[in-house]
Amino acid sequence: MALLNEGDKAPVFSGLNQNGEPITLEQFKGKKLILYFYPKDSTPGCTAESCNLRDNYNDLLGKGYEVVGISPDGEKSHQNFIKKHELPFQLIADTEKEILNAYGAWGLKKMYGKEYEGVLRTTYVIGEDGIILKVFNKVKTKDHVDQILKEME
Repeated sequence: MALLNEGDKAPVFSGLNQNGEPITLEQFKGKKLILYFYPKDSTPGCTAESCNLRDNYNDLLGKGYEVVGISPDGEKSHQNFIKKHELPFQLIADTEKEILNAYGAWGLKKMYGKEYEGVLRTTYVIGEDGIILKVFNKVKTKDHVDQILKEME
């Protein structure tokens, strides 16, 4: 599936967070949502991105944003990742890759000349009305919050 575009209606999703509790797009109606898709818990780039969001979380809340991360890792992996890095936001365990596919964040990647399927690191900023305001498919993992806020001003 192709990436979604700014102005598109965000696909409705339902998944389980790190504690096995349901989380849906509907829960964020009336709020701006930073929905970030990342490949794997506790890898260098994913840790840098998640910690950057963590370090700026209160600032994001103050600007009216909520943050949710999604990867194909399971609940236990997410629990460990959250605990190790003190992440204050929820992570969805999309082990079946349903949300990843709906948002075009699963597809062909290349490394060392070989093609394989995997998570395409992508962030969507979704408005209060469920419309996609911004798409980031070239994520600066160590400086992602600045990247987001500069584009959203």
